[in-house]
Amino acid sequence: MDYDDYKLEIISDINACMDALQAQPILFMGSGISQRYFGAPTWNDLMKYLSKTCPLITKRFEYYQQSFKRDNTKIASSFSEIYSEWAWEEEQNTRYPPEYFEEACDKDIYIKHEVSTYLDHLIESFNIEDNNFKKEIIELKKINPHAIITTNYDNLMELIFPDYCKIVGQKVVHLNYTSYGEILKIHGCSEAPETVVLTSEDYENFNKKKKYLSAKLLTYFAEHPLFFFGYSIADENIKGILSDIDEILAPNNELIPNIYMICYDKQCELKGIHPKEQLIAIDDNRSVRLKVIYASDFQWLYTALANCTPDVTVNPKLIRALLSKTYKLASQELPKQELPFNFKMLQSIADDDSQLPTLFGITQIPNHKAINTDFNFTITSLAEKLNLGGWHHVNNLLKEIAQEKDFQMKNSDNIYHIYIKTGKSGSGIHKYSNEAYKLLTKVKNKEDYNIIID
Repeated sequence: MDYDDYKLEIISDINACMDALQAQPILFMGSGISQRYFGAPTWNDLMKYLSKTCPLITKRFEYYQQSFKRDNTKIASSFSEIYSEWAWEEEQNTRYPPEYFEEACDKDIYIKHEVSTYLDHLIESFNIEDNNFKKEIIELKKINPHAIITTNYDNLMELIFPDYCKIVGQKVVHLNYTSYGEILKIHGCSEAPETVVLTSEDYENFNKKKKYLSAKLLTYFAEHPLFFFGYSIADENIKGILSDIDEILAPNNELIPNIYMICYDKQCELKGIHPKEQLIAIDDNRSVRLKVIYASDFQWLYTALANCTPDVTVNPKLIRALLSKTYKLASQELPKQELPFNFKMLQSIADDDSQLPTLFGITQIPNHKAINTDFNFTITSLAEKLNLGGWHHVNNLLKEIAQEKDFQMKNSDNIYHIYIKTGKSGSGIHKYSNEAYKLLTKVKNKEDYNIIID
């Protein structure tokens, strides 16, 4: 297949997924993105830097690779001991903050300080205007993701998305379900070196608590399109998180339809075959099937995601503030009746979703009630009504209709479907009527059916 045709197929699939879930994407950003945009080191390069920086590490880096079988977390643990000794040498006390020499500080703080300082120094040169990937980054900024999750320590995502709120380490677990517009730094942050997950002991501790993190992220994984950038398929961090949620998201080894792994391949444009899904082993006995996208340039992917963003976007800080105050109102103030609330108004909102915007003084679109009454299904709710496993099964029924009756339901407004434009470059919401439900029921049950053209 020609790569341009491949891109069109991928973009069509992304649009279908975004349309089905009616939610902004979650971006999972790995070390490959930092390496691409500001020259961050690989794991091996970081360990090499640490081995050269400390004068007490006298053997070549290859010795440690050989001794610890290329396990960089164990190499980091070994270096941590040596860095602690170096730090406590009298002449080295000025290299680190005085508080690091207090009893309460863990001795791995010195090596984590070195890593954090090194990354902070590298990112000082990051500038979008002078960047080799300027066009890519500009498109990335347009996406307005629901949240960004990263295992990187650096502050690249904060520079690209300055209005997003940074949540570091185990604080992620304490987020309430209304969270929006956050950068979740699950392996720590260079601004707080003590939070960095670096050594084998750090990873062991992280893995013990990982199930709590995975449970917190499950809502994201289940309800949003999720895109992994800057990770390899063999990345142990990804396998670890998927291992805790695969049975919920993909029973019976089914394809997870809303999770995409973007695989960097410098030569992908020259290849005629591009697999669209891949089986990823997460341990000796289990594996998951994810969608995969091969790309050497991410601009077209970022653009595809950005085009699903509404034309009029709201600052994430405003949305977070609104959600936070609403959550506090519903969870704390209302039950205690601390304020003289208008409970009659609140009851009307509870009984009728369309009344909710009046609580915040938000103007609604004229005639929205007629549209919502006549076309009251999204593709996801239609799948639920039809007792199908997910929205992609509805898509399969629509393809079946197209083949048998030469009728592309989603290509026009008709008695089964209407398209409401909300985003850039023609993106919007596909809504379906009760007539669509009746038709798809017949198709699902292999009954005879006719198409009504109005």
